[in-house]
Amino acid sequence: MSSEWTAAEMPDLSGSRVVVTGANSGLGFEATKAFARKGAHVVMACRSRERGREAMRGVRDEVPAASLTLGELDLADLDSVRAFAETFDEEFGALDVLCNNAGVMAIPRRETEQGYEMQFGVNHLGHFALTGLLFDALRESSGESRVVTQSSGVHENGEMDFDDIDGEDGYDEWEAYAQSKLSNLLFAYELQRRLDSGGIDEVTSVGCHPGYAATNLQRRGPEMSGSKLRLAAMRVANAVVAQSAEMGSLPMLYAATADDVEGGDYVGPTGLMGMRGYPGKVESSDLSHDEDDARRLWDLSEDRTGVAFER
Repeated sequence: MSSEWTAAEMPDLSGSRVVVTGANSGLGFEATKAFARKGAHVVMACRSRERGREAMRGVRDEVPAASLTLGELDLADLDSVRAFAETFDEEFGALDVLCNNAGVMAIPRRETEQGYEMQFGVNHLGHFALTGLLFDALRESSGESRVVTQSSGVHENGEMDFDDIDGEDGYDEWEAYAQSKLSNLLFAYELQRRLDSGGIDEVTSVGCHPGYAATNLQRRGPEMSGSKLRLAAMRVANAVVAQSAEMGSLPMLYAATADDVEGGDYVGPTGLMGMRGYPGKVESSDLSHDEDDARRLWDLSEDRTGVAFER
């Protein structure tokens, strides 16, 4: 693969079905355009139907022939996750690529509809449930299907606090975010191990991260906490350090389509400190490969979501 891989190198995706969570803005919006340009039918999974419809218009402004479906998905509500998966199964039956992309970052403590800490609930539990509920559809793909789970370089600061996973005894917004992003990789790698042990070679699980990309993600935490200083700092950092959302989407697109990607790979920018640059295979933290933590997280996730992966 080229050291300067771009979305133009993606293969023809005509006839394939792709789900992108958080498709209405940022990385998800850019990825949706790229998938659509290559002929895929993209299901844009968005929490807000209004913002989703606006994003669909934006995609079609740039890709007039885009084949799109809008799906309502609130990852903070497991009932919504189930409803989305049921609707997808009814309409499509088979799935070629699932991009677990949506997320929240460093927000004040909030809880999901089922009472779990919001960052862990949205970033990990919602996507764990979604993947499990769409697992049969992934296996119905006519070729290899891929589950691409979006993590972050911040996962390197993360530790799993199973004694206080919801931050009830002490909450730090950045520690909670790092834990949720570490959870993403523990899940991605454990899923691949379970696929391997079950002899399921038609589904591949891959992790990725976007580096530092300028999106709305950085703005929400400061806005929710009412911190004008943090908001100003984020704006400066986005302007000076960050790469574009289009560049930030490349690791996810590479993980989803490049022919040299294997199960258990981790894809991210290969430039300045992993924050910028073209995508390639990179290394994640030692803790992300902790198989005991991964199994413990898997059991906890099944218990909380009520979703068990069929083998």
